[in-house]
Amino acid sequence: MKLIGLPDLTRYAIARSLFAPTTLPRALERLGFVQADPIRAPARAQDLTLRHRVKNYRAGDLERRYSQLNVEEDFFVNYGFVTPQLHALMHPRTPKKAWTAQEAARSTQVLKFVRARGIVHPHDVEEHFVHGKARNWFGGSSNVSTQLLDAMHYRGLLRVARREGGTRLYEVRDQTPLQLDPSEALDALIDTIVAKYAPLPSASLGQLLTLLSGGAPQWKHLKAAAFKRAQERLPHCVVDGITWYWPVDENPASRRWQHDDAVRLLAPFDPVVWDRRRFEIFWGWAYRFEAYTPPAKRVRGYYAMPLLWRNQVIGWGNISRADARMQVELGYASSKAPRDVAYKAALAAELTKMAQFLNLSE
Repeated sequence: MKLIGLPDLTRYAIARSLFAPTTLPRALERLGFVQADPIRAPARAQDLTLRHRVKNYRAGDLERRYSQLNVEEDFFVNYGFVTPQLHALMHPRTPKKAWTAQEAARSTQVLKFVRARGIVHPHDVEEHFVHGKARNWFGGSSNVSTQLLDAMHYRGLLRVARREGGTRLYEVRDQTPLQLDPSEALDALIDTIVAKYAPLPSASLGQLLTLLSGGAPQWKHLKAAAFKRAQERLPHCVVDGITWYWPVDENPASRRWQHDDAVRLLAPFDPVVWDRRRFEIFWGWAYRFEAYTPPAKRVRGYYAMPLLWRNQVIGWGNISRADARMQVELGYASSKAPRDVAYKAALAAELTKMAQFLNLSE
């Protein structure tokens, strides 16, 4: 096999993730997991991720079609959309914090209520039970009913039936026992992680296994052994002192993995750029998500999206809406835009696609 170098890994990372656009169901099946984020600047992260991988995708298509798709909202390594197969690997889920007697009693009452109603809005539950308010995880105040529904969803007692105006509507989920040994299930979860984010530096694989404690907290004590098994069974190589891992039956040095001449504005959580450690190794500069950074301390903008051209992330772009038109601000890691005519044409094509995706004028 040809000796694998960093250019091979970079080309492989881009080509395997940015596969030829297909249907929405097939893209979801291939990705396994799509990270979600509620910020719309200019669209939600899940939509920005899917637009490169689904033919004629428009912002909001996933939410509009959710109830007809074979997909679930759930927590994996982050919150997002997972296939039923992936969902089944993580349930029944045992959270780190057990319910109090009061919470357990309330969940039983709410489960009975939801089962009788079919599909419920959080407002329906609050109106019926009047649970009141409580402090939430980020220091504010929210309805106890909303927090309880979230907890029931996380435990697998409820599923998201659909959304209305961004709000989750719930229905009862009948739990089924895990069909695999926990170690086998963990190995399958790790394979899903690697298939989504490969090639992965060893430290990034370890980071994702730590995040997996949110999706499968009941197996946290088995994580170290699972990591060791993954290191032994997954294909890997060492480049500049860093060990990289990828899925079985793939070869990063294969001619199969070729970049195209397209320009792409990527979501901050797109699998191509999600791993900031890998980002710096591949492209030599640091990218950070600054939406939660105080405005005075932002370097690249509230929702700066990495700007990919061919096999290089050369800068970033901020897209906003103004009077049904799209406004674009671009920045470059080298301070200057490429002078290549091919780049200018590819950039124009990407901005046209972005406007169509957002249903805006250019």
